Amino acid sequence: MTTAPWRDPALPAAARVDDLLARMTLEEKTAQLYGVWVGAATDGDGVAPLQREMTSEYDWDELIAQGLGQLTRSFGTAPVDPELGAQALARAQRRIAAAGRFGIPAVAHEECLAGFTAWGATAYPVPLAWGASFDPGLVEEMARHIGADLRAVGVHQGLAPVLDVVRDPRWGRVEETIGEDPYLVGTIGAAYVRGLESAGVVATLKHFAGYASSVGARNLAPVRAGVREFADVVLPPFEMALREGGARSVMAAYNETDGVPASADPALLTQLLRADWGFTGTVVADYFGIGFLETLHRVAGSPAQAAHVALAAGIDVELPTLKCYGKPLVEAVRAGVVPEALVDRAARRVLVQKAELGLLDEDWSPEPTERIDLDSPANRALARQLAEESVVLLDNPDGVLPLPAEARIAVVGPRAADALAMLGCYSFPSHVGTHHPEVPMGIEIPTVLESLRAELPDAKVTFAEGCDVSGPDTSGFEEAVARASEADVCVAVLGDRAGLFGRGTSGEGCDVADLQLPGVQADLLDALVSTGVPVVLVLLTGRPYALGRWQGRLGAVVQAFFPGEEGGPAVAGVLSGRVNPSGRLPVSVPHMPGGQPWTYLQPPLGLADEVSNLDPTPLYAFGHGLSYTNFAWEAEDSAKQDLDTDGSYDLTVTVRNTGDRAGAEVVQLYLHDPVASVTRPDVRLIGYRRLELDPGEVSRVTFRFHTDLSAFTDRTGRRVVEPGALELRLGVSSADVRHTARLNVTGPVRVVGTDRRLLCETEVRAQG
Repeated sequence: MTTAPWRDPALPAAARVDDLLARMTLEEKTAQLYGVWVGAATDGDGVAPLQREMTSEYDWDELIAQGLGQLTRSFGTAPVDPELGAQALARAQRRIAAAGRFGIPAVAHEECLAGFTAWGATAYPVPLAWGASFDPGLVEEMARHIGADLRAVGVHQGLAPVLDVVRDPRWGRVEETIGEDPYLVGTIGAAYVRGLESAGVVATLKHFAGYASSVGARNLAPVRAGVREFADVVLPPFEMALREGGARSVMAAYNETDGVPASADPALLTQLLRADWGFTGTVVADYFGIGFLETLHRVAGSPAQAAHVALAAGIDVELPTLKCYGKPLVEAVRAGVVPEALVDRAARRVLVQKAELGLLDEDWSPEPTERIDLDSPANRALARQLAEESVVLLDNPDGVLPLPAEARIAVVGPRAADALAMLGCYSFPSHVGTHHPEVPMGIEIPTVLESLRAELPDAKVTFAEGCDVSGPDTSGFEEAVARASEADVCVAVLGDRAGLFGRGTSGEGCDVADLQLPGVQADLLDALVSTGVPVVLVLLTGRPYALGRWQGRLGAVVQAFFPGEEGGPAVAGVLSGRVNPSGRLPVSVPHMPGGQPWTYLQPPLGLADEVSNLDPTPLYAFGHGLSYTNFAWEAEDSAKQDLDTDGSYDLTVTVRNTGDRAGAEVVQLYLHDPVASVTRPDVRLIGYRRLELDPGEVSRVTFRFHTDLSAFTDRTGRRVVEPGALELRLGVSSADVRHTARLNVTGPVRVVGTDRRLLCETEVRAQG
């Protein structure tokens, strides 16, 4: 029997929370607005920016006496057995509920960027690999499994996905992004959100907004993005993930844009996010982001001022641990400096979400109800499928791949025999495990070397490391060259080591000055190529690297973006031919390493021309990827079509697998706007469809284009559809167009709002 309206699950969440708030003291309300990070290191290397400086000691019993909003990373801070961790979390939740007057537990959150960041949990491919798959359905299924694992151990909120659009590939966190195109990022990101939310886990969009547009590709640096870049490139993935995915939380970014930190920007966090987009969930701070308003941005002179600025902007929850929203905020409210209404506003949002999660119900129980297996066979099968779909065959000019079954193969390189070569910086072994070398990895991760030997048991496979990932030592070159010289083919496995804050070559805080392969790996590759033996370059990286130095000199090039625990077998399967590669580039691969940080979303002045000697044209374009089979495209030629500024047009192409094996083609639809009132990208992705086809199989795919998809931000800041010529280009990449439909848009300029169409719907029909 319920004792108060706020305990009654039959009432609407808002009504329950109104009743509860009226009963709470100021201290109890503010206690719902911060998290606590149990076990966070206050010395040594951390896993968050300035963790040592920003983390304080506290008395646990005193802290939870008023209640608690969030528990930070019970599983992602140190290695803990999942079963024991779930029991410990349940005990902590019982203790929190017993300490406060209202018995309200905390929301437990964890990182889940490429799988649940916990010891023993499946390490999936990183988001850049999701983008390479061009397969939203598979990403949604992966996220559903991740969400189920989170809920199984008592976690309610996942800090993912990252929806930053790559603007400069030198940025260390490129591996965490889905790619350089907002439509790809938005569609894949929304799919991840749907999967996570379908499991009952609150998905948290990050980093809102502009974080990846930092000057000089430096982490946590100022952003110089203009109004139109912000509106048309940075924001659309977030809008799509909210409208099409249903995300219930957003994380404010660290960066400042044109002098205004995101965490202090009510125009971003309140007007745009809530008033314009209709968001009703919670906004959480990036770790220490509220404190940074005082210490880094210097737009606040004290923790209390930082709390006031952040609350007024629209941040509801301080993460990862309390610094500003605790005693400093209470004292400021008592002094009349901060309106209590701001506390009430944030507390209402937090408590409504807790009500939706069942945390206000009398029958709430934190104890696990199922057997916990965070790396189940089903998880591993999904990790394998996504890894296989994400591997990109960049080049294979002479058919060196697939490798012969009985070949003599020299496997060379610092990434060939290292399990960590498969993982990004937010996988548990790379993120936390490196601080605990005495603890086993917790999951099985076959290396490329092991996988290739298993894949080709009749081949003679030798190995030499050659060099380290980032060190200057070349003493291993001699052995590597000797092994290559004895072989029929050399497989050079090069790339990145994921890490944090300079402890790796890719990852958060691991930004680079140029796009040259780390350390002396480029010199090792030169030495291998000089043997005259065909060299197959395999890249295991978190970003694209410049490969023009070896253009025309390599037998084949295979790109895998940190493909996860099953990445070794996936890469080996592509090399052997068991797997027909179907990945497509979510980021361009440049010719040269320096001076041209570039994405394909360029207006005319960003393209190659006669007035500069620097040619930014990529070596491999966005969307590029080869297959071991062939596809024939047929589309009807048509005269220019007229439609008005609120019109639609269907574009159909028939794709046939003309080869002798099954494969996947990714049909990509690009928009070219020849003349507009502001400069526009020469081409931009507005639709795609992945087609799985058996030999001889034919599919007919129709793209349902609406003029909303041509909208852009004009000089006045309005998003508009303008009359004039448009071209719809069907291609296998942004640079390889197979068919063009020309449209003539007529009528007045049309202003579009948040109800505009965001997706280009597709329909696929099998043909006889």
